[in-house]
Amino acid sequence: MSASTRLPAGAPRLGWRRMMALKGASFTVPFFLGFALFTVVPMVLALKESLYAEKGSGLGFGARTVEFVGADNFLEGFGDGRFWSSMLRVGLFAVISIPLIQLVSVGLALLLDAASQKVADRFRLPLLVPYMIPGIVATLIWIYLYSPDVGPLTASLALVGIDANFYGHSLLWVSIGNLMAWSGIGFNMLIVYAALRSVDPDIYQAARIDGASEWRIAWSVKVPLVRRSLVLTTVLSIIGTLQIFSDTMLFKSMTPETITRDFTPIMAIYDWAFQQGNFNYAAALSIILALVVGTASALFYRFTNKAPTS
Repeated sequence: MSASTRLPAGAPRLGWRRMMALKGASFTVPFFLGFALFTVVPMVLALKESLYAEKGSGLGFGARTVEFVGADNFLEGFGDGRFWSSMLRVGLFAVISIPLIQLVSVGLALLLDAASQKVADRFRLPLLVPYMIPGIVATLIWIYLYSPDVGPLTASLALVGIDANFYGHSLLWVSIGNLMAWSGIGFNMLIVYAALRSVDPDIYQAARIDGASEWRIAWSVKVPLVRRSLVLTTVLSIIGTLQIFSDTMLFKSMTPETITRDFTPIMAIYDWAFQQGNFNYAAALSIILALVVGTASALFYRFTNKAPTS
């Protein structure tokens, strides 16, 4: 090192490990910039807007002004029966659909793990293809398949004497759940399968030596070992399901008499913001929804992501 580039006496030197850690951490900078720009900043702006409201003078015919109302929008939101009805509707749907999707995902992951590597490689990508299709495109595909006029499903079921209306009250949530399962099973399966492949095969061999059957190994050894992956995929499913919007919004175009404008919490927020023009109240509802989603996810994580006791 030349005299001009030599560090001053007493200057701190970064060790090799710290330099590698800083280089690795630098790869997270784009993520945190995007997170701050597209998540943190909108949340701060939404919180700011939720503290104001537009009010008209006199009998409402005068000029409207924006006034600070504090927590009034939140108090109104917590007492909004239609909003909480939509929250309950989606919550019940999540309680039924998420365990079923997880069950199928784990079953497929266990089957792939039990198969040979050559067979697993053949089926892994096709099972993931539905997840790779954009959500809007997937919804349009299933809207076509469900259509009683041009879709094949209604006509095929009619041949065996089944009169199915996939847009009716009785089958609407089944139709939406099938769409979400078709799109999400592949992703959850891949996460669980990757966790299974990282387990030491000697653990399975020890269980076989002890006389455990393959079914017993799958249920008592493999599933507990991938518990953290199951918790992760379930939390992501909770967040996605409680914020369902595009699926139901497109279904609304086919069955407006079944799906109302406040059918889901996000649809209610969208209606208040862009149909009724009350952005301040919509911002308050969005904050309330964020609190509900965060609380539900945190509680599930808190009670499920525990180390097994010996």
